[in-house]
Amino acid sequence: MTRIYVTGAAGFIGYHLCDLLLSQGATVHGFDGMTPYYDPALKEARLALLTGRPGFSFTRGMLEDTDLVLTDIRAFAPDIIVHLAAQAGVRYSLEAPRSYISANIDGLFNVLEAAREVKPRHLMLASTSSVYGANRDMPYRETDKADAQVSLYAATKKAGEAISHAWADLYGLPTTCFRFFTVYGPWGRPDMAPHLFTSAILEGRPIQLFGGGEMFRDFTYVTDLVRGIAALVPVAPERGQPAPDDSLSPVAPWRVVNIGNGEKVALARFIEAIERATGTQAIRKLREMQKGDVRATWADTGLLGRLTGFRPETGIDEGIERFVAWYRDYYRI
Repeated sequence: MTRIYVTGAAGFIGYHLCDLLLSQGATVHGFDGMTPYYDPALKEARLALLTGRPGFSFTRGMLEDTDLVLTDIRAFAPDIIVHLAAQAGVRYSLEAPRSYISANIDGLFNVLEAAREVKPRHLMLASTSSVYGANRDMPYRETDKADAQVSLYAATKKAGEAISHAWADLYGLPTTCFRFFTVYGPWGRPDMAPHLFTSAILEGRPIQLFGGGEMFRDFTYVTDLVRGIAALVPVAPERGQPAPDDSLSPVAPWRVVNIGNGEKVALARFIEAIERATGTQAIRKLREMQKGDVRATWADTGLLGRLTGFRPETGIDEGIERFVAWYRDYYRI
């Protein structure tokens, strides 16, 4: 039975990944700090759905606690480590920049050091589409140059990719970094657009459209995302192994993989999907672009398909309908 260690297990993506892995028969140990970046009650509710399930165990702690991270990972002796925990959010990085260095650099270092000791079959690390930064050529491919990040959040995730590459090369750690594209769905974070827009529309408040609303995103339904991660678990990179489109490092057992829906969706279309699902017209308020934001994201998901045979398939209307149904149920609206 595969033993999988998941950091950020009570988070939005972490919860869905643990749920899927458990249903596939894996033994899963979760780790999460339950930080107050957003309402911890939502994290506790996700965790409650996992607690008590056969094969699941959990440690509450902070990534920055070097001794705890090492001791916990050493005790569980995982076959696979999936490191999802991080300080997320582009806009919050303007308010609390130190937290991004602490969680996304120091915390990652602790996980890498633990992995160096326990030597998992596959180390899997969450990155973000934000690392593509100011790139204008789309859809984004893993082999595109990504050296022009425009937010501290993106810069710390790109730094994490680089540090993990060094560890992969130095210590032979098979490592995959997956770049997520605008994930949404049930149990989503309250600071993200689907949650913010849905709550505002249902309460009759204006929605804030930055960049004059002229923005595009590759919206990825969370179930598709975690299915992509799970499909990559057995596809650990090997040093010197031929790789599609040169996605593999030329020197280390390391690669990056986009996980997105593969479709560029206009923000206006996204809002219309929420309006249909709620049965309510949005009140729009146009605002200027915020620092750190980008106009558009769009993933080339060909590599994911070639490596695993899996391609995301949930369209925006279906995904938003499911999200709004969850939102009404959870908040009793």
